[in-house]
Amino acid sequence: MTPFKILLVDNHTLVRAGIRALLEQIPNVLVVGEAGDGREALKLVEQYRPHLVFMDITMPVMNGLEATVRVVKEFPGTRVVMLSVHTDEEYVLQALRAGAAGYLLKDAGRAELEIAVAAVARGETYLSPAVSRHVVGDYVRRTGSGLEGRLETLTPRQREILQLIAEGKSTKEIASILDVSVKTVETHRSQLMERLDIHDVAGLVRYAIRTGVVTADD
Repeated sequence: MTPFKILLVDNHTLVRAGIRALLEQIPNVLVVGEAGDGREALKLVEQYRPHLVFMDITMPVMNGLEATVRVVKEFPGTRVVMLSVHTDEEYVLQALRAGAAGYLLKDAGRAELEIAVAAVARGETYLSPAVSRHVVGDYVRRTGSGLEGRLETLTPRQREILQLIAEGKSTKEIASILDVSVKTVETHRSQLMERLDIHDVAGLVRYAIRTGVVTADD
């Protein structure tokens, strides 16, 4: 049988190692690579074309939600399951809106991991049992409303810059990371502020935290 290819994405090396060790015990599963942030993940998805990506939500440079949006759009043959320590409904809603095929808590054991892989391989959506039972119904009712709706109107580059601003990066640092000019970053930031109707950096940071782009710990 053709191995079921999986890519692991998490910015903590030990977490990746633990999940990899569990996955390697599952028959017909092949871990093809590991990445520490969303930008690196996109490169490896293009290189390896895995069937499934286990994607951490909160990562530097590009978070898992943004990376998931890109993977789902650019690589339709690859499905994504979000990895998280959060059971809050809002995180799950954000993951589903991004196009994730599942949401798995990081304290899951091998048995649950195997169930999640099998479900996604069948084309189903998998949610950890500890996640609220109402979450799918709430998702249907709430999609596109409020702050999250505004987030979805941003371009991928605007969302990328929003995360980097919220992480405390300077305009010069953002320009270097994205390999664009300082003027280009300033233009994107102005458009971002106009679209969100937020006109200061502190406001952008608060918005990024409230919508799950970054966490307060970042």
